[in-house]
Amino acid sequence: MLITHDTRCALDAVVDLLNTAPEGEAPGAPDSLTDLSALQDFVRRNDVSGVGALAANDLAAVRTVRARFAQVFAAGDDRAAAEQLNALVASAGTTPQLTDHDGYDWHVHYFAPDASVADHLAADGGMALAFIVVAGERERLRRCEAPDCRHAFVDLSRNRSRRYCDSRTCGNRLHVAAYRARRREAAG
Repeated sequence: MLITHDTRCALDAVVDLLNTAPEGEAPGAPDSLTDLSALQDFVRRNDVSGVGALAANDLAAVRTVRARFAQVFAAGDDRAAAEQLNALVASAGTTPQLTDHDGYDWHVHYFAPDASVADHLAADGGMALAFIVVAGERERLRRCEAPDCRHAFVDLSRNRSRRYCDSRTCGNRLHVAAYRARRREAAG
């Protein structure tokens, strides 16, 4: 599956946004997108371009977009995901534009000039997720299988076998626990 640089960046931003929600954290963890400072950190961390000064209404709007992305990840089938994505992208008032900024080759931005941060995320993130659905790869949109983690991720492995948000943390922790359980059982 060929994913362009800008689509990958948009997918990464969607995943990062989803993982700020309580259901994306360990069970019982608080929401980590609760104030403008956290939103500014998110924008900076994901290099969201063209974002001006942020206000309280931006925070509320981004949290709404986050909930809508969560619905796409939780969709039961491609049709449900497509309906969610169509509504999300339409609400953002997309205006596709070719651009070659910051040393990157030509690529498409889907957000309108001077779009709010929420519309920017809805348009670019929604289109990135739409490309996944169009490619017949919606099953790549996953939640970590570790029982104490529900982080979202996009499985870009060749054989679609990734089960954990991070194999170095969640994957290793579960493998070590399974190994120790087998050793205890063998020791009798």
